[in-house]
Amino acid sequence: MKIFVGIDDTDSIDQGATGESANQLIKLIEERRWGICQGLTRHQLLLHPAIPYTSHNSSMCFTADLEDANLHSLIEEAGKFLEQNSAPGSDPGLCVAIEEHLKRAEELIAYGYETKCRVMTKAEAYGLARKLGVHLSEHGGAGIGVIGALAGVGLRMTKNDGRFQGKLKLKRPGAAMSVAEIKNSSPVETVQSLAGRILRDDEELRLGKKLKTVLLNGKRTLLVYRPEGELGWKTCTNAHLEDY
Repeated sequence: MKIFVGIDDTDSIDQGATGESANQLIKLIEERRWGICQGLTRHQLLLHPAIPYTSHNSSMCFTADLEDANLHSLIEEAGKFLEQNSAPGSDPGLCVAIEEHLKRAEELIAYGYETKCRVMTKAEAYGLARKLGVHLSEHGGAGIGVIGALAGVGLRMTKNDGRFQGKLKLKRPGAAMSVAEIKNSSPVETVQSLAGRILRDDEELRLGKKLKTVLLNGKRTLLVYRPEGELGWKTCTNAHLEDY
C-alpha cells in the first residue's frame, strides 16, 4: 500500500532540522525493510506573527510503498523517534495517511492549501484527521506540529506543491546541458519553464549555483527561465522557488 508520512516542528532555532529528521525516518523504514520510500518534499505554510514557527514554517512529507503488516510498527517507531530525537523546546507532530483508505482526499488537500493563507488550530487538525481516518499524533512540547504534519500530507497529495529536499549534482555552475543529459544523470523527470512550457530533450540550458527540483503534475521537475535580454534557458534561483 502507498502511504504519506508528514512531520513538522522537530527543530529549534539552535538545534535540529525537520528535513534531517524525515531523512532519518526514511532510513529507519528502509533499513528495517518495512517498505521503499520516495522523494522528500518541503511544503511552505503561512508566515504569520501568531504562528510560533522556527524559521520558515515549512513541513516535510514523503511517500512509501509499505507492506500492510508493517504499518503499526512504522507509526509506533516513528513516534518514538520524534520523542527521542527532536530538539528541546520543539513541538513535533506526525501524520500517516493510507492513500487507498482515504475516501475524501479533496478535504485533506483543501486543508493543506488553507494552511498557506490562514492560522489553523490543533483542534481543526485533529477534527479532520478523525473524520478522514488519518493517523495524527503529537510527540513533545505543545504538539502544534500536528497542524503542519497534516498540511504537508495534504499538499503532497496535490502533486503540485513542494520542493524536493537536496540539490542536484550535475556539472559546474554556468555549464550547458541538454534536457536529455539532465534526465539521464539525475532524478529529474521533466524540465519546465516558469510559464509552463515543457522543454524538449534536445534543448539546452545553463546551470545555476543551486539546482533544486519541485513537484509539478506528479513529476520531479527542474524549473528554468530566460534571463532578461538573453535567448537561452537558465535554471531557476531560490528566489524563483520561494512559492514552492
